[in-house]
Amino acid sequence: MTLTVGDKIPDVTIKTNGPDGPQDISTGELFAGKRVVLFAVPGAFTPGCSNTHMPGFVIKADEILAKGVDTIACMAVNDAFVLDAWQKHQNAEAFTMLADGNAEFTKAIGTEMDASGGGMGIRSKRFALIANDGVVEYMGIDAKGVEQSSAETVLAQL
Repeated sequence: MTLTVGDKIPDVTIKTNGPDGPQDISTGELFAGKRVVLFAVPGAFTPGCSNTHMPGFVIKADEILAKGVDTIACMAVNDAFVLDAWQKHQNAEAFTMLADGNAEFTKAIGTEMDASGGGMGIRSKRFALIANDGVVEYMGIDAKGVEQSSAETVLAQL
């Protein structure tokens, strides 16, 4: 079942890139006591994600943070090394990059999709959510494009 407004973010251990390489991060800890914007992409370095989705959040990061957001996080079903390289490539230093390499968090929130036809395996649907102290306030999932998950849409929801 897909996460919806009012649901609690599940506590799943995924990865982020720390000073010494990949390290565990608990989604329960990441969201606890904070207002968090999380957006997810089907894949780092893919055209729509690199040319449209991520750049919108890079451009609007200061505006989002000014609305009382403590953390902006970007997640993909990729490894922490790929997300670290993509973060640098996109000038997205303000973001916490979340590597859900085994799609465990993606499956726990019901946003997995099968991209095997394109050789990409299980991936996350494109989405954005706003959570306050781990409770979902907004959940926008896109079947196509970035209308529900864009930085502009998130700003309008804050």
